[in-house]
Amino acid sequence: MPSKSTKSASKAVPKPKAKKLKFHARPVVEITATFKDTVGLTAKVAKAIASENVNILAGTGYSASAIYRKATFSLIVDDFAKAEKALDKIGAADVEELSVVLVEMDNQVGALEKVCKGVAGAGINIFYFYATTSSGDTATVVLKTADDKKAIKIINAL
Repeated sequence: MPSKSTKSASKAVPKPKAKKLKFHARPVVEITATFKDTVGLTAKVAKAIASENVNILAGTGYSASAIYRKATFSLIVDDFAKAEKALDKIGAADVEELSVVLVEMDNQVGALEKVCKGVAGAGINIFYFYATTSSGDTATVVLKTADDKKAIKIINAL
């Protein structure tokens, strides 16, 4: 005997309207340090920064290759002078500073696309970016562009 199909008594729940994304861009200093790559280097860098009571707001680290055996760390910190001192103490081969854009924005699908599309739409090249988010409401993106000042204006107007 064929089974009868039953219609679901429940109705589809409408999706909530997406809220307007919020963006706040500002200039910050990124500190970049190069080291001979060794096991435990990331922990060593983190410990050195923490020992100076400096907070890392954003960062990235990578090893260039097995051939060159160099590692590079790019960090946004709350005290550049103390961080530079800490990195020098642990043998940074080179420490440089660079102005970059820090963007704090809503942690929503499409937020990074909107920022990048706005910057590109103004004819500004993005040289690099890195980003982080968690289960919270805010995402953080660091951008280096061909015109950071103009990029900040564009992003803050989104």
